[in-house]
Amino acid sequence: MKLSARNVLKGRVKSVEKGPISSVVVLDLAPGVEITASITTDSASGLKLKKGQIACAIIKASSVMIGVDD
Repeated sequence: MKLSARNVLKGRVKSVEKGPISSVVVLDLAPGVEITASITTDSASGLKLKKGQIACAIIKASSVMIGVDD
């Protein structure tokens, strides 16, 4: 898989919660490190996502914001 996105995070599917329109996918990236994505349910079905499967979170954004507590 070749992508133009620079941020590709490989992990294992922890859970897939399918809704009528969107699904929430949680990937385990490392011990204690997770990333959550909201994708269409059609996409989740098309990718045949299931618990334990290896998958990649691909992040392509024109900006990233950082925040801190006062």
